Amino acid sequence: MPKKSKNKKVVVLGGGTGNFTVLTGLKKHPLDLAAIVAMADDGGSTGMLRDELGVLPPGDIRQCLVALSSSDEYMRELMNYRFTNGNLKGHSFGNLLLSALEKSTGSFDKAIEAVSEILRIEGRVIPATLDNVKLVAYLKNGKIIRGQRKIDSENLKNLKRLALEPRARANKKAISAIKDANLIVIAPGDFYQSIVPNLLVKGIPEAIQKSRAKKVYVCNLMTKDGHTDDMSVSDFVKKIEMYLGGKVDFVLYNNRQPSEKLIRRYADKGELPVKPDKNLQESGFIGASLLSRNFAKPVAGDPIARNLVRHDSDRVAELIVSLL
Repeated sequence: MPKKSKNKKVVVLGGGTGNFTVLTGLKKHPLDLAAIVAMADDGGSTGMLRDELGVLPPGDIRQCLVALSSSDEYMRELMNYRFTNGNLKGHSFGNLLLSALEKSTGSFDKAIEAVSEILRIEGRVIPATLDNVKLVAYLKNGKIIRGQRKIDSENLKNLKRLALEPRARANKKAISAIKDANLIVIAPGDFYQSIVPNLLVKGIPEAIQKSRAKKVYVCNLMTKDGHTDDMSVSDFVKKIEMYLGGKVDFVLYNNRQPSEKLIRRYADKGELPVKPDKNLQESGFIGASLLSRNFAKPVAGDPIARNLVRHDSDRVAELIVSLL
């Protein structure tokens, strides 16, 4: 029998790009990694496959699998390859592969296991729930918005509550990973669409609260127009703790401004750098230069606009590992 790993167990919760960034850095350290992934995505290629085939959302799962892959560069690029014309325009190969495997095996879990072997991933990728759910936003004026894609373009200033419908049950593998973790990381990402959906799954926040693991929140770099306008670091933390139903032990936040050119570019979309509060003196708040110097490369056929301001995956990973 193979020996059990004695490496520290780190669980990372999030959605697509945020999870990808954190996992890419952590993979370089001797850790037992598990990525728990939100399952509410219904935009782009993922949304089309959900509508047409009735499958679970593959997009964020694909990104995490690629992040943890030890396969050669060509295989990772193949998973992210997007068709640019024909009936498959906008679809990524990896999304199609996961969906095909789900249909052929009858199980999304088995599809992930198969792709994990193909990509020789270092760690585990776990859906937060295996239920087919939609993200729903209830506004104070009585308006109801169903679907992550529609919520993305909605002003949530008067948000009353978010929910997953039907009510989502936690994947047992996710609960087990949280229970065994030495450290739990809440990754950065689209706040209401990628991060919060994990904490709406019945059993996930409760398991995190009960866990003896250290809890770390990596704060977003930029606000989002209509969703997190004017929110400071402490505002993000308060919101996370509200959905979590408990406190986090550490908060990693950026204390270096992006270039003026990038700030202007984001400001045109109503988005600004997340400001550190002047009174962030509490223990557990760790400020550092977390901006990546590498810009996201546009992928042909990708219908989704990608962020230019991103976390430095290596620096974030170093800080996380220092907390173990």
